[in-house]
Amino acid sequence: MHKISLKDWVVLLTIVPTTIIGLTIGSYFSYNRYVELDNYLSLRAQSILEPIAIVGVEPIETKNRELLRRLIGTAHRNHSDIVKNITVFTADNQIFVTSAYHGDTSVMRLKPGESIPNKTVVEHIPNFSIFRTPILNESRQLTPTSIYENALGYISIQIDRNKLQFQQQSQIIIALSIVILGSIISALFTFRLIKNVTRPVSSMVQAVDRIREGKLESRVSGQLIGELNFLKNGINAMAQSLGDYHDEMQRSIDQATVDLRESLEQFEIQNVELDMAKRKAQDANKVKSEFLANMSHELRTPLNGVIGFTRQVLKTPLSETQRDYLQTIERSANNLLAIINDILDFSKLDAGKMVIESIPFALRESIEETLTLLAPSAHKKNIELSLRIASQLPDSLIGDAMRIKQILINLANNAIKFTEKGSVCIDVEAENVSNNRALLKISVTDTGIGMNMEQQKTIFEAFGQADKSVTRLYGGTGLGLVISQRLAREMKGDIGFVSEERRGSTFWFTFDCEVNQMSFAQELHVDGLMQKSILYFEPHNHGRLALGDTLSSWGMTVMPVETIDELNTIINEKQPYDFALISHEVTPTALPDLKTLIVSLKENIGSIHLAINSNSPNLQEVLISSGATSCLSKPLTPTRLAKALLPADNLDPLTIQQQPGQVVPIKVLAVDDNEANLKLIEALLSEQVQEVTTATNGEEAFELCKSEKFAMIFMDIQMPVMDGVTALKKIKLNTFNDQTPIIAVTAHALTGEKEKLLVEGFSSYMTKPIDESMLKHTLYEYCDLELLNAPSLPEQLDNIANALSITTEAIDWDLALSRTGNKVHLAKDMLSGLIGSLPETRTHIDEAIICQDVEQVKVLVHKLNGACCYTGVPALGKITQQIETALKQGQSLDDLEPEFFEFFEHIDRVLMEAPSVLKNIEEMTES
Repeated sequence: MHKISLKDWVVLLTIVPTTIIGLTIGSYFSYNRYVELDNYLSLRAQSILEPIAIVGVEPIETKNRELLRRLIGTAHRNHSDIVKNITVFTADNQIFVTSAYHGDTSVMRLKPGESIPNKTVVEHIPNFSIFRTPILNESRQLTPTSIYENALGYISIQIDRNKLQFQQQSQIIIALSIVILGSIISALFTFRLIKNVTRPVSSMVQAVDRIREGKLESRVSGQLIGELNFLKNGINAMAQSLGDYHDEMQRSIDQATVDLRESLEQFEIQNVELDMAKRKAQDANKVKSEFLANMSHELRTPLNGVIGFTRQVLKTPLSETQRDYLQTIERSANNLLAIINDILDFSKLDAGKMVIESIPFALRESIEETLTLLAPSAHKKNIELSLRIASQLPDSLIGDAMRIKQILINLANNAIKFTEKGSVCIDVEAENVSNNRALLKISVTDTGIGMNMEQQKTIFEAFGQADKSVTRLYGGTGLGLVISQRLAREMKGDIGFVSEERRGSTFWFTFDCEVNQMSFAQELHVDGLMQKSILYFEPHNHGRLALGDTLSSWGMTVMPVETIDELNTIINEKQPYDFALISHEVTPTALPDLKTLIVSLKENIGSIHLAINSNSPNLQEVLISSGATSCLSKPLTPTRLAKALLPADNLDPLTIQQQPGQVVPIKVLAVDDNEANLKLIEALLSEQVQEVTTATNGEEAFELCKSEKFAMIFMDIQMPVMDGVTALKKIKLNTFNDQTPIIAVTAHALTGEKEKLLVEGFSSYMTKPIDESMLKHTLYEYCDLELLNAPSLPEQLDNIANALSITTEAIDWDLALSRTGNKVHLAKDMLSGLIGSLPETRTHIDEAIICQDVEQVKVLVHKLNGACCYTGVPALGKITQQIETALKQGQSLDDLEPEFFEFFEHIDRVLMEAPSVLKNIEEMTES
């Protein structure tokens, strides 16, 4: 409505109502006149017809046509202006007499079958109206039923309607003309009004537009009528005021400009001072970071010595007081080392240098390993530690298992730390699981001290804890939850908690992983437990439900018992069971009762297994000597429980028989310039595929691809002669292998570089170190293979068991074995090769740093990073990878001085520990 102009409103409110009213009145009176003329014509026709009908009775009865002809002829002549014909019909519908013999009498006659009407009726035909009235002898006694029988005939008159229609049309035309005339007169007055109102308004609008554009001298001129003159004066007064305000504002602007110039000069001086202060702050922050890194390395070096020699001294004969003092020293040193590691992790997260890996891992195995590490702390405080994993969760995942375990250890350690009695329960469940992705949730619930609302608000603040007394009582840096929160978010998850003071807390975190389509987790062979019965005593509800579900999933018949009274009742019933699993809290006063319980159970149950809150070998031997078949340390895991219930000598031979490797009949090409890396990938591939061809650079790989067809190609990126990207493009363009999947293999790839590799044309990428699970996953994905070789469980267990005894601070033999597919000789050769090359590598890197040759340092560090990926030197590999990342991001050698300090420190440590490790490996292989 706001778009309608004033002119349009005037037209709508004047001409339109006038026209509508005129049309309404004209239509009303025209209609009345129309109806009036019709009625007049009907009355006139009846006045002619009905008298003749009365007079014509006798002539019809006497057959006197002449008399009747004179009557209708006279009537015809007297009303010839409207009468076309008058005809008298007999009762049998025959013409008796007519006033116009040349007229059309057929239209006046009743149609065959129609009866004579009992009164005057009318029938309208084009341009004419036919009136008919009966001729009745009124002297006879007539009834409604005898009218038709005594009718002598009827008279029809044909009336011409042309004159009537002309009069009606004339009436309509006159009315319409009056309406049009009234509208025209109204329009004249309307446009006169528009001229006197809208034109002045338009001039005012134009004046306002000019004022809005800044032409404040514009005014509305002329003498106007009524309120328009008041409006004109108001606009002119407004323009005058705006002009005055504009002049005043301009003066204020000029003054403000002068003040602003003075302020800008002051700001410029302050900016220079701030820039100088910023540079000083950056320099101070750099010094702080270097100091933090240097001090952490300086502290860790003597701490490692303190911890190492303390452990060595603890192995010697000592008095109880000396042993207690040394154990206190070891605990203090470990706590200090944990604080230093927390600070370094926080610094990396704060600088955005933390990298989340995507490596295949087994979920249940990782969590069980974590709980095994946490168990001694819980046992020491006599706290019940239990785990429950939802059975429907996928076990084979791809993600960063180390960071998941780091968060879980932090939350569980806190729960154990702040719980004096009760339990710590860990639940693993799925938030969302699809074919390719899984969002998992791990919850840690304790019965500890809890937190109030004020403490909960600051729990995720760095270097802060619930209150000052917490640090005094329990220790710690206050960084653990902050690091866990950031790690969870790096893994596309979150962390949260629910807590109530003096009632405990529940901390949870979620993380997103890719579901590994190639399952590599070892399956438990528990067929021998099917249909077996077991008596399960566990007072703790969470642990009883968790392990009860596991036993039921193995097909066992479980009798859960919650209280000792129920257990005694079942023992007295002497009902036999195949197994008994007794969870018991071992204290000096409870030990005799537990021995008595074993003896009473032994009468009806041959295989009795204990689950105790202690990992003391002496205590386990005492309980086994009392009659128990096995004694396990809590928390119980399915793997350990299955081994206890079904010892190796009782297993089905089919479950422990070494299965021969199943080699896939394909040919693959492996390309790498590092001899150790190429040797390893060739060894791993040889166990999976029928034929492996190797090349040491891109040019050699390109020549091989021109003459041979490969099912897959594993291509290193940084190589001499021809790099991996150039080789990829040449192979895709000029060889038989244009459709062959080419997998990029790199020791370290930043996030941006990974996407760049896929854009260049690589089918996928694998980061070093490559293990068998990653290799199987890649072969499964791109070759659609279902049967891939995996080392048997006994072989892996043997290798790992042997590895545990020779792992040191700098060299992790267990890791070296896992990264070479548990091949002892291959792992030994690769470790020996790395150790032999380290002195020369250190010398070359040191010389390149002195010469500030960044490119040479990049080449040397990249080559060493590739070698570290497969040789079980995690600390050296980690710092080497960190340096390579920083160099790729453009950091200078001076900025990386603290990292190189740590780098050379780790090289020295590896070289120092290498002789004893190699000697132990040699003895192990010979035995």
